[in-house]
Amino acid sequence: MNFSIEQLLAFVTVYDQLSFSKAAVKLNKHRTTVGQVIGNLEDQLAVTLFVRIGRKVEPTEDGHLLYHYAKQTLEQARVLDKVALSLSFGGLESITIASSPIIPPRALCIIRERLLRDFPSMRVNFVFKTKSEVKRGIESGEIHFALVNIHESRGIHSFDSTFLGHIEFIPFVAKGDKKLDMDFEELVVALRSERQFVLKSLIDEGLKEKVLMSANHEEVENMALIIKLVKEGFGWAWLPKAVRESDSTIGIEPLREKMGVKQGFKFAIALWCPHSKQVSTIKKSVLSAISDYVSEVDKHN
Repeated sequence: MNFSIEQLLAFVTVYDQLSFSKAAVKLNKHRTTVGQVIGNLEDQLAVTLFVRIGRKVEPTEDGHLLYHYAKQTLEQARVLDKVALSLSFGGLESITIASSPIIPPRALCIIRERLLRDFPSMRVNFVFKTKSEVKRGIESGEIHFALVNIHESRGIHSFDSTFLGHIEFIPFVAKGDKKLDMDFEELVVALRSERQFVLKSLIDEGLKEKVLMSANHEEVENMALIIKLVKEGFGWAWLPKAVRESDSTIGIEPLREKMGVKQGFKFAIALWCPHSKQVSTIKKSVLSAISDYVSEVDKHN
């Protein structure tokens, strides 16, 4: 059975908007045309996809079942368009890499070092973006690569996603902090009452319940600033385990052993990028650089 892209697009849009009129505006078509396209699809499938309730519609059980596959098919069609278009273009003179603030700066430095070696004349721009900003940036072509925290991410994407591994967060305090000498029970009480610095991106991505331990907490956008605040003894923070190997973290110490836990919080990280011939070549270098960084971290642990 063959379906047209027009039929699937009309179906997905009506499903999302729960209205033929709103879907027509979205598709820049007349409401009657959208209704006819859906009617033809229903006749072709011999099922009812929507129940009309006044000016609104509700998907039927069959409609709910078809939606996921229709959405996936449309995303794949968009991928095909992008790949086909990229075949006629040459190499990229400039790329933009977006990063979640939880990515250690050392990892980004190693990526830049590798790209400088493999593509010496290419300009590389680094920006920090939220997950939703990354999605929009990749779809618009403004972002070429993104290192993203994919904790509980289940969306259907029209771009390439490569799972990289996990970043482990453990609690850090200033060197010589009195909490380093506390027993477990005293330490837990102190962490719950003393000032805690939290990366704002973790809060924005719905991880508040997981990362907040103290009622006395402050949100900070920049990890380097959090490290500086902890180093000055203004409070404590969950930080990536790997940052303790950086020169910038001299003066802070991990509390993991004192807390009696073998592991801290772990966040899954993925590399997102569009499907294109030019990007796929550069992607190999980015993945190789990330592999080098992971090897470097493992060597120190």
